[in-house]
Amino acid sequence: MAAKLTRRLPTPNHHGYSVKFCPFNRDVIAVASAQNFGLSGGGMLMVKNLSAPDDGTVSTCIWADGLFDLTFSEQTPNCVVTASGDGSLQLWDVTKSQAPIMVYREHQKEAYSLDWTQTRDSQFFVSSSWDGTIKLWDPNREKSLLTMQGHEALVYQAVWSPHITGCVASVSGDHTLRIWNTKKDTRPVMTIRANQGEVLTCDWCKYNQNIIATAGTDCKIYGWDLRRPGEPVYVLQGHGYPVRRIKYFPFAETQLASVSYDLTTRIWDHSLPNPSLSVLETHSEFVYGLDFSNHVEGLLADCAWDQSVGIYHVLKPGNSGPLTHGGAT
Repeated sequence: MAAKLTRRLPTPNHHGYSVKFCPFNRDVIAVASAQNFGLSGGGMLMVKNLSAPDDGTVSTCIWADGLFDLTFSEQTPNCVVTASGDGSLQLWDVTKSQAPIMVYREHQKEAYSLDWTQTRDSQFFVSSSWDGTIKLWDPNREKSLLTMQGHEALVYQAVWSPHITGCVASVSGDHTLRIWNTKKDTRPVMTIRANQGEVLTCDWCKYNQNIIATAGTDCKIYGWDLRRPGEPVYVLQGHGYPVRRIKYFPFAETQLASVSYDLTTRIWDHSLPNPSLSVLETHSEFVYGLDFSNHVEGLLADCAWDQSVGIYHVLKPGNSGPLTHGGAT
């Protein structure tokens, strides 16, 4: 399996931290970015259309501090939440980008990750922060519904299970993966020591509710079966520097992608004797953001500190060209 870069979209004067595909429109992506590598200056949310000409930008939203993550609303088209270095979260209507609809101010340090639940019977989002907490939000309320505490260091990422309502996984600088039940408790229901260093990222398998992957500063990707958490069920090695984000492929159970401070994006299949399927070396700075399209099989986006977004097609074995996608080639 190979992957082909089909388009590069600039993020001028802003360094990319997170990129996500829109759940409502297969051609739309959004990028959370920061000036000066996130060390100072402001942030910008850029919405880009893959069918649009030039750099694809159709909307921008500006915030006074760097933006480190974003999540699209799963309820309302055109609504996006962003997480900022000042600890606040912003809810935007990207068609009216002058000011956010609502600002949520509870985190005491950098807000670093966001995720909107995709289960049918609840529509909330979670945020995680360098203040060591994870918060549950109803987008229509200024105050959080729940604060989850238990990590002993900053929390890099929190993600909803795509299978189990109310279930959240989080990873932290305390070397652990923790599982939470937001319907019952504010303390974790499971803790796994998941890395020899800080754990920077995690993602749930889309086909098995018990499988989750983690990665971090020891440069390895680990797969965990929550029914047998004593040892990882697989370990993927190849990155030369910390792994910043991982994402399971939405159309294949054993495939996933990763991005790293080693400037690469990699495609893996952990079921194979040689699991490394493709190494993409298209960026000249740390690669931070990563997402797969749920609409178009094989469509992948990443973003980096080199002020660009890469759009790729992951090719099936024996396929001589990229999967069809209007405007992306």
